[in-house]
This record gives sequence, C-alpha cells and structure tokens, in this order.
Amino acid sequence: MIYDKLENIGRYKGMNKHLDTAIDYILHNDLSSLPSGRTELDGDNVYINVMEAAAGPLETRKYEIHKKYMDIQIDLAGTEAIHTGDMSAMSIESYDAASDFGSVQCPDLASCTIGPGNFILCMAEEPHKPGIAVSDDIRLKKCVFKVHI
Repeated sequence: MIYDKLENIGRYKGMNKHLDTAIDYILHNDLSSLPSGRTELDGDNVYINVMEAAAGPLETRKYEIHKKYMDIQIDLAGTEAIHTGDMSAMSIESYDAASDFGSVQCPDLASCTIGPGNFILCMAEEPHKPGIAVSDDIRLKKCVFKVHI
C-alpha cells in the first residue's frame, strides 16, 4: 500500500509502465470532469471507474483483492477510511477471475483516511477494505484507476 498526497503521485513513476500511464493521466487531467462509469486509457491495461457510493460502518465492509490489477483510489468528494490487511494471513472466500475480484478474510494491518487531495495505491493481491464511514456524511464520489500488473 502507498498512501500519499495526490500532489506527490509523480514520485511513484517507474514502478510499472501501466502505472506510469495512470500517473501521467492524473497529473495532466481534471479528474472531477470524468463521467461516471468506465473510461479507458489503454484498453484493459489501464482504465478508470468513476462511481458514487455510500460509505458504511466498518462491520459491513469486507476485504477484497485483485490478482491482475492494482488500484489507485482517489476520492473526488467525501471522505472514507480504507483498511489494508495482512496478506500473509489471508484466506480467500471467493475469487472470480473474469472480474478479477475476490473476497478474503484477514487481520487488519493498517488504515488510512482518504478524501480529496490524497490517494491510496493498493498492490495486486493486497487485501483492502474501502468505503468505511468516518463521519455522518457518507456520500462518496471516487475514481478507481485499474492498473494491469
């Protein structure tokens, strides 16, 4: 997991060519102008899902994993907590290869609060639990960059 201010995202270039594509887009475009739904930057290699959602209580959230993609999660409006889990102690409950989405159980490892102006990068196979409410205002608008590894 990498958690940082959005203004620092350029520091993470060079880790993966598809990640560089996503970072370049973030640096040179207005994310708030993206339409809801999927926007492709490089086909299935790099795309963005823009969504509106509601954060919820910690006990209603589950850990998820992706085996083929890393996520860059950026809140455009609203604030949420995201937990990351201990992948060395995770047990996979389910995994769908077509959607690259799995549900896992594992102990908490770290947590952070994101909102406009910062981001979290969750590596492939790193358990993460997004959408945890941190206030009474549970409305979120976020973009999730899906970056093929």
